Amino acid sequence: MRRIGSFLSDAWRIAGPYWHSEERWRARLLLGVVVLLNLSLVGMSVLLSYWNREFFNALQEKDAASFWSLLFWGKVTDSGPMPGFVFVAALFILIAVYQLYLRQALQIRWRTWLTKQVLDRWLADRAYYRIALTDPGTDNPDQRVQDDIRLFVEKTLDLGFGLLRSVVTLVSFVFVLWGLSGTATILGIEIPGYMVWVALLYAVIGTALSHWIGRRLIPLNFNQQRVEADFRYALMRLRDNAEGVALYGGEADEKRGLTARFQALIENWWRIMVATKRLTFFQYGYTQVALVFPFVVASPAYFAGKIPLGGLTQTADAFGQVQGSLSWFVDSYRELTEWRATVVRITGFLDAIGAARGATQAGTGVRAEAEARPDLALDGVTLALPDGRVLIEGASARVAPGETVLVTGPSGSGKSTLFRAIAGIWPFGGGRVEVPKDASVLFLPQRPYLPLGSLQRAVCYPRSVTDFSEAEVRAALSDAGLGHLAPRLEEEDAWDRRLSGGEQQRLALARALLLRPQWLFLDEATASLDPEAEARFYQLLRERLPGTTLVSIAHRPAVAQYHARTLRVRDGRLEAAPA
Repeated sequence: MRRIGSFLSDAWRIAGPYWHSEERWRARLLLGVVVLLNLSLVGMSVLLSYWNREFFNALQEKDAASFWSLLFWGKVTDSGPMPGFVFVAALFILIAVYQLYLRQALQIRWRTWLTKQVLDRWLADRAYYRIALTDPGTDNPDQRVQDDIRLFVEKTLDLGFGLLRSVVTLVSFVFVLWGLSGTATILGIEIPGYMVWVALLYAVIGTALSHWIGRRLIPLNFNQQRVEADFRYALMRLRDNAEGVALYGGEADEKRGLTARFQALIENWWRIMVATKRLTFFQYGYTQVALVFPFVVASPAYFAGKIPLGGLTQTADAFGQVQGSLSWFVDSYRELTEWRATVVRITGFLDAIGAARGATQAGTGVRAEAEARPDLALDGVTLALPDGRVLIEGASARVAPGETVLVTGPSGSGKSTLFRAIAGIWPFGGGRVEVPKDASVLFLPQRPYLPLGSLQRAVCYPRSVTDFSEAEVRAALSDAGLGHLAPRLEEEDAWDRRLSGGEQQRLALARALLLRPQWLFLDEATASLDPEAEARFYQLLRERLPGTTLVSIAHRPAVAQYHARTLRVRDGRLEAAPA
């Protein structure tokens, strides 16, 4: 019970905020209308059970007038006015259609709200980046945002309304069945409403057996979502790195990797199939027996002439409704296992986001001082890897506005990690990093990030395309040596695959010329350019952005001539040296 309570608490932790959000009144109104329509459907089912009794009694008595009246215009019976079937069916269809339509409207609104909330938390404090550092076990965040949230909302509403309808159906039909059952004498003991107790016993045994047979599906469904996402991610990686794979001729190795991931998916699926087969054997047997079981139990009274054919069919229908309501757990077991797996994955993701955001407050962090300062300051900064290995220890330095500084050192010495610390995204280490308050900063890594969408968006990133005129964007592309791309500004393409490495770095230069940051950090941002293009790159920066502070990481000695001084990383220390 404690595990169930903990699980339900996790489910409410995901679901609860929506019902208290800014959309709460619209959501509650939609929910109330859908609940009302569901209750109406149950009421229609009760009405149909009485109509069914009168209809079969008319057949038994060969009463043609009652038969046609019950089909079309209705009649007055001993139970009261009974509408014709055509009216009941038309109303039932209308209610069922709008119940589904409004439930889907609630579903998409809830999913939209929850997706936005999770995205906000994932993107805040750069948790999307830190999460890979603080919790590498959190796999496939894209799948958790896109697929798991969809499944959670869908399953929560399906199971919730299913449970509600089962409870209301149980309450509605249990009195009908109690009145129809009469009293049975077993071992000299009179049992009133005996068919109600038979239905309860039948459902309890079915529920216990369902859980015992199907409990293996819970971990298997969780693992299936993970291996499906792993396989999809591997396919995406191949697509995004198609050129590199082709140049290496790595098709055979990629096939081995994809096959291994797909094999893991298939093996888990086979285990799900076996577990599902066992559960399905039981569920179908349980359902088939339930079809005739009430007739068997009620048949002695029918053959003794105590109830007519219509009474027998109504008794069987009422028994089926009560037994079906009590068997909600049996019928929904597979959906419950999928829902539980989804809840576990989402809560695990939210916990990982919380841990990643919490890391922002620990280790090295960029903090704007209350009093704005003009320079960049590092005081006793120590940078380490997630495994604890120290890269740089006790680094202290100052960079004044407008300076040009080159950072050098062997590969793997911690230069790029130093930039990450300045950007405020590296949580491992200690010390203090201070940057000018409200200064505009731009980092250009060796492989620029090009977002999905138009070329114009890629140039303007991370600003909006509406912040710049088309003429400004064209001029920036022309200055960066990409004038031939200017006619394609509105064209949407996978630009990170369409452009060569050198063209991508030229596009990053165009971005810097367009955004005109006060502080510009270049991490091997010219590594894919030839020496002449690299020289032109730095000359343009100095000509067009004369007041911008420039801090570069580079290995080529020729780059030093474009910087006034050098900071060298060597043996875990950050040392100043003349350029």
